Amino acid sequence: MISNFYSYKVKVRNKPFVTSGGRQFENTAAVAFYDDKQKEIAYLELGYVDPEDVYRQMDEGLDINIDQCYVENFSLSSYRQSRGKAKDEPVKIHSFSACESFFDARVITDFSFCHFLQGPVNFHQAFFLNGEVSFSNCSFGTCDVDFSYAIFKNGNVDFSKAFFEGGNLSFKNTIFGQGTKNFQYTRFGKGEKNFTNAEFGEGDSIFINADFNDGDVSFKIARFGKGNIDFRFSRFGEGNINFERTDFSEGKVDFSKVDFSRGKVSYNRAVFGSGEINFEGASLKEGKISFMNTVFGDGDLNFEYLEFDRADAILDKARYGNGKISFYGSKLHSLSMKNSVLNNYTDLRVAKCDSIDLSGTVVRDLVDIKPQDFPVEVQQIYFTGMCLLGRIYIDWVRNRVEKIILSQPHTSCREKSEQFRILKQNFNVNGNYEEEDKAYVLFKRYEAKANLQDSLKEASWIQKGIVYLSYFIRWLFYDKMGKYATDPLRVLTSVFYTYLFFSLLHYLLPFIFGPECYNFPSAEHPMNELTRLGVTLYYSAITFFTVGYGEFLPLHGLSRALAGIEAFFGVFMMSYFTVAFARKILR
Repeated sequence: MISNFYSYKVKVRNKPFVTSGGRQFENTAAVAFYDDKQKEIAYLELGYVDPEDVYRQMDEGLDINIDQCYVENFSLSSYRQSRGKAKDEPVKIHSFSACESFFDARVITDFSFCHFLQGPVNFHQAFFLNGEVSFSNCSFGTCDVDFSYAIFKNGNVDFSKAFFEGGNLSFKNTIFGQGTKNFQYTRFGKGEKNFTNAEFGEGDSIFINADFNDGDVSFKIARFGKGNIDFRFSRFGEGNINFERTDFSEGKVDFSKVDFSRGKVSYNRAVFGSGEINFEGASLKEGKISFMNTVFGDGDLNFEYLEFDRADAILDKARYGNGKISFYGSKLHSLSMKNSVLNNYTDLRVAKCDSIDLSGTVVRDLVDIKPQDFPVEVQQIYFTGMCLLGRIYIDWVRNRVEKIILSQPHTSCREKSEQFRILKQNFNVNGNYEEEDKAYVLFKRYEAKANLQDSLKEASWIQKGIVYLSYFIRWLFYDKMGKYATDPLRVLTSVFYTYLFFSLLHYLLPFIFGPECYNFPSAEHPMNELTRLGVTLYYSAITFFTVGYGEFLPLHGLSRALAGIEAFFGVFMMSYFTVAFARKILR
């Protein structure tokens, strides 16, 4: 069926027409279609039906079949007026078929307040040539309703307050032209609702307060034209909701306060234009909503105050424009934005979320997780593989940074160390140097554990012993003695205890190997134990700090070796302190 034409002409000819089903009509409607240069591009013939003939069949309660017919100015409002009925009195029709038929009108094709009692209702490949089309306040019973491949050329299309009681509904491959598409307060049945590959043309598409009931709903590969798309306050029942590869064009897209009920909601590979995208206050009791590989335009993306307590939101590999992204105040089971590029301010100050996954994400601007008005209750946040070109606002204490990384059940020590490294760099850029030190210590600790695990792979028992000894030495000197040069006070404490340790050794050596170990005062110059302890502490101090006045000397080979070791430790520990102190005050 032709859909792209500039104008058309209809001539009614006095010759019979026989449909493919064998039904015969007295007259033939010849329809010619022209392009913008008035060149004929298509021609077809249909059976001509006078609307009054259809009205008489309705009066008699007959099934109506006008397949492959041309009907002009069909209007149930005119029918009610001619029969003296009230404007809103339902018109009962048992079954109705207008497959491959053409409806033409100067003003409106009107099926409003029609009650289709049985079925099916078939408008498959129907063509509404001109004027508005109204199915408002219609009731379609429990039968299947088929508008697949129908074409609404130009003018508003109104299904507001229509009631599809049951059965399947198909708008598959339907084309809507310019004008408003109004499904406001429409109630759909429990059958399948199929808008796959529908083209909505220019003009607003309104589904405000629509009730989609249980059953699958598909807008897969649908294309919306320029205009706003409004699903506010709509309700979906149990079943899959499919907006995969849907093109939402350039207008505002509004799913605020929508109740998605339970199940799977998919916007995978959908394309949004530059208008605002609003899901504020939407709810999903359980299941997941997915935006994988979705393309977002430059409009702001509003996911604030979501009620997804037991539902997952997946935005992996999504491509974002230059608009802001906000999940402020939302409650989710989990939020995944893996392998995405965040080009603008992203607000992740959720009210509650078990896990937020930012693995592999490129952050070009600011990601805000820092609590302000309310606690941000997040159990785990994944930063693995993040490319941080911007900044992250996060508080070590209030966001419980150490816990949200260490509680990750499936990340390795290497991945945990990488995440602390990323946060260490972030805190440095933000000027949070105390938090930078905390992240740096954990980065080095888990890096050491990861290196230990790698070294133990396929190692012999002798090699494992060497590996464990090496790990212990690094753990003792780098971590325990000074927390990787981030804590000068701890280094000083380690200096003091190291000095006391060597003093004790110097004090005990003469008792084990004799007084000739040192040139301390001998029997000719006796000392009490307190004096001996003081001399030992003094000797250890001038050795540890490499002063070496010369009045006391080690004489035994073992005491000389011990003095050399102590001097080395003294130089090492004081250098360690210098680094830690300078690092602390020079930032």
